[in-house]
Amino acid sequence: MIEINLLPGAGRKARGGARASGVSLGAAFSGLTDRIRDPFLIAAIAASAVAAAAIGGMYTLQAARESGLDERAQRAQQDSVRYSAVLRDRRRAEAQRDSAMRQLNIIRGIDNTRFVWPHVMDEVSRALPPYTWLTLIMQTSAAPTPVDPAPRAAGAAGAAAAKPDTAQAAPENMKFQIVGQTVDIQALTRFMRQLEASEFIQNVNLSKSDVVNVEGKEITEFTLTAEYQSPDSSAIRTVPLSLQVR
Repeated sequence: MIEINLLPGAGRKARGGARASGVSLGAAFSGLTDRIRDPFLIAAIAASAVAAAAIGGMYTLQAARESGLDERAQRAQQDSVRYSAVLRDRRRAEAQRDSAMRQLNIIRGIDNTRFVWPHVMDEVSRALPPYTWLTLIMQTSAAPTPVDPAPRAAGAAGAAAAKPDTAQAAPENMKFQIVGQTVDIQALTRFMRQLEASEFIQNVNLSKSDVVNVEGKEITEFTLTAEYQSPDSSAIRTVPLSLQVR
């Protein structure tokens, strides 16, 4: 097959253009290779990649943390709603408990002192010698007052029970005064000695002694001070109490 070129020189130009294009592409690739070999460019590309990875990781971590915090907040709100009634009932129960403890302390304070005067009167009457009589027996110390229980804190501290103040409720410091008359001064000495020997009375002292005239007779009027003490358990005798039901 015969081809006739009607445009002289067109083939040479096309071949020359292709050759020139090939030369320019090679130069571009060689220039890009030279640029990639530049350390500053490589460092910039690596830093950009690391920054992009760090930003992506931080975003993912913050998103997960935000989701966890939202779940915890919702759970806390639900727990608050659920336990509000329990806390209200607990505060009501603590108020009732404190009121009951206050009443128990009052009852305990009364109970601790209800046998004091029976013991004192019994010991005084047992120690009273002949020809001696009493005109007055009175308490000179302040009466013990029950102490309200201290408020308890919630949690582990609230587990400890509030105890009454036994130092104030106990009757050990109860002091009293005895005023009497006798016709025999030795009877007064014997009376004081027998009172001091009692397990329930201590610190017997003679505070005043005067000679008075009563119906033409001289007698000795005396004033004693004493103090109640809690005896040893062996000194207290208990007897069974029996009631007959008809």
